[in-house]
Amino acid sequence: MGVNKDKPDRWKIDIAKSVDFYNDWFLQSAPQVFKETRLKTSEQVEQVLKLTANFTRLNSEVLQEYPYILPVLRMATCPPIARDRLIGLAGVPRNLVKTMEEDKRVPPRMESTQLQENLEQIEKVILELIDFDIFVWLDRDDEGEAEEIRRAATIIADRLCGAEANPILRNAQEKRQLTSIQHWLQERGYTFDEGTGSRKFDALSPGTFTFHLNIPVRRATTNREIKMPIDVVVMPRTAQLDDFPLLIEAKSAGDFTNTNKRRKEEATKVSQLRGTYGDSIRFILFLSGYFDSNYLEYESGEGIDWVWEHRVNDLTEFGL
Repeated sequence: MGVNKDKPDRWKIDIAKSVDFYNDWFLQSAPQVFKETRLKTSEQVEQVLKLTANFTRLNSEVLQEYPYILPVLRMATCPPIARDRLIGLAGVPRNLVKTMEEDKRVPPRMESTQLQENLEQIEKVILELIDFDIFVWLDRDDEGEAEEIRRAATIIADRLCGAEANPILRNAQEKRQLTSIQHWLQERGYTFDEGTGSRKFDALSPGTFTFHLNIPVRRATTNREIKMPIDVVVMPRTAQLDDFPLLIEAKSAGDFTNTNKRRKEEATKVSQLRGTYGDSIRFILFLSGYFDSNYLEYESGEGIDWVWEHRVNDLTEFGL
């Protein structure tokens, strides 16, 4: 017996309410989210300007010492260039750029001569495409005036926020969803467990929960153990010895297209969980936004149930 997966007669109403819920949040909160991110990003850009003497000292040595400035440099060109475009123009290994931007370091195993050559190629592309309409002082061969620097930092911050719009929204939505679950649980006497990093996921005490826990599972094809991240792990107050906690995956979407493209991800997760721990493991979705009947029908067919954020009280029907 399911909670929502086996009740298609109410899917249409819930889809409409979920879309309204998402749109209301977007109109009320998204501008503030972008404003706060834009302010923080402007400060980061100003720091990059200081490290490069307002782009008058931009060379391979600076890139090696401060590899994390690369996303700012990509947005400082005309036109701004995506990561893959920079890789293609510079003819450098994808791993180099990925490591610089995501890990904020250069690849430790790359041979020094090769690293120097690749960084010089990146430097060459950036300098050839630098946007002189933003960095007006470069034509004057000075380091710019305070107002010019502030304006340039704001423009680059806007470009960065535009390029990262979807991740910014996803992070804000996840924070909202986890906060919603946390408040709901704590109102019912559950406590947040901050010490789960060193223990097994099924060793949580009854009446406790935690966020972002990695659970070991085995891939069916290779039998290799991997770590599967789970957004929320809750051990019901009524749990008995050897009972598994309830695993909750928070999902939020601003359009119908992406949800149907990514619907197999949850099916893969639940298949790996059941293959490792058996059918008694419980995995559900916490949905907010644009999830249509095709998505719901697919997840239902995989035996996956869900709770809508606009009807969070359905969590009680999962024994919480």
